[in-house]
Amino acid sequence: MCTAICLISCNKEFSDTEMKKLNGYWEIQVAELPDGTEKEYKVNPVIDYFEIKQGKGFRKKVMPQFDGTYIANSTEEDIEVVNEDGKTYLSYATEYAKWKEQVIRIDDEQLVVRNAEGIEYHYMKPEPFTLK
Repeated sequence: MCTAICLISCNKEFSDTEMKKLNGYWEIQVAELPDGTEKEYKVNPVIDYFEIKQGKGFRKKVMPQFDGTYIANSTEEDIEVVNEDGKTYLSYATEYAKWKEQVIRIDDEQLVVRNAEGIEYHYMKPEPFTLK
């Protein structure tokens, strides 16, 4: 899966306009390990909410509810969008740790990031969860 994406955008620096697409809710689909094995996430009790303005913001874990709303926990990770060496990174900070992930792909429906261990996380926009 990564090979085609990497050929297109592994060394891409994303614009502010492209990075605005990060704002909102993202649900992890697959984690791809450096050896090519994949872990699929079929049901996610928690999804990520991102809010970025002028290159800075936060990520928060939220839980989808049956009525289509979300409940957020009180933990936020500060984020800064950093462009270096022709690549775009999400640089995270909490009171306990700092780390960064390279943005491999971002569009209206997909987000792919790679961490320092080489694990790629593939996200999609979640479908609202309702009991109708």
